[in-house]
Amino acid sequence: MKPQFVDIIFSKAGKIQVKKTAKSRFDGPFHFHHLCELVWVEEGVGTRIIGDSVSNFKKNDLVLMAPNLPHIWRSDAKIDFVKSTTIYFDPDFLTHLTDEEATLDRVREMIRKSRRGMQFHGETRKKAVRLLSKITETEGIPRIIDFLKVIDLLTATAEFDALATALYHNRYDEKDAGRIYTVYQYLLKNFKRDITLGEVADLCHMTTNSFCRFFKSRTNKPFTRFLNELRIGYACELLHDEQYSVSAICYECGYNTTANFHKFFKQIQHITPAGYRKKIQQGQTV
Repeated sequence: MKPQFVDIIFSKAGKIQVKKTAKSRFDGPFHFHHLCELVWVEEGVGTRIIGDSVSNFKKNDLVLMAPNLPHIWRSDAKIDFVKSTTIYFDPDFLTHLTDEEATLDRVREMIRKSRRGMQFHGETRKKAVRLLSKITETEGIPRIIDFLKVIDLLTATAEFDALATALYHNRYDEKDAGRIYTVYQYLLKNFKRDITLGEVADLCHMTTNSFCRFFKSRTNKPFTRFLNELRIGYACELLHDEQYSVSAICYECGYNTTANFHKFFKQIQHITPAGYRKKIQQGQTV
């Protein structure tokens, strides 16, 4: 199994395509395509990989991705229902709507920024979600108008976080991408237990040294960093549930000692687990 280039075909040039998902899990392949993709998670939690970014997602997340940005979304094993609205569109559709330079500059800048993936928050997300909640109920011109209102919000806002690093570039060829996908699938299923570098290198039929060089060259980060980001992302999700103590979360995420857990949590989140939970309790953005 390898990452797929998904060819999403429109019946007419310039049309947007709206996809509603309501099922037990997000289980699509690691893939990329020639269109922009705007994803609103209506229900569900889990892990997503966008470019070289590894993070957890939750209800009401809103993410915009540019063409050819590899991504995969995986639901948490404890979740039995997910729901989302996804809009696919050709960036040329937006740039051909007007010849007004100020508007074109805003659109082009948004598309440029979305090459790293943009996660929106604050009032921008709230307003966009209200519009997206209506968009599947309309057709034709009213749907296009609602979509353009969303785009107008997203081109004007500073309320977003970039996901992939600035240096990320899609370097996948068919053979290498297949190897990376195998590793991603394995880690997403097994990161909660102790994993050796050797067992992961064996998946790619490589020595550990060759695998480390290969993985970093394709993902823009060391293997150990990637694995720790998976674990800490899951820890952040569990910290929202007060039935779990911090020490219990440590072992649930695959760490053998609380010292290592605290070390990597602070390294990645720039705060202690207890401090992270305190911000949640105070209603602060984390």
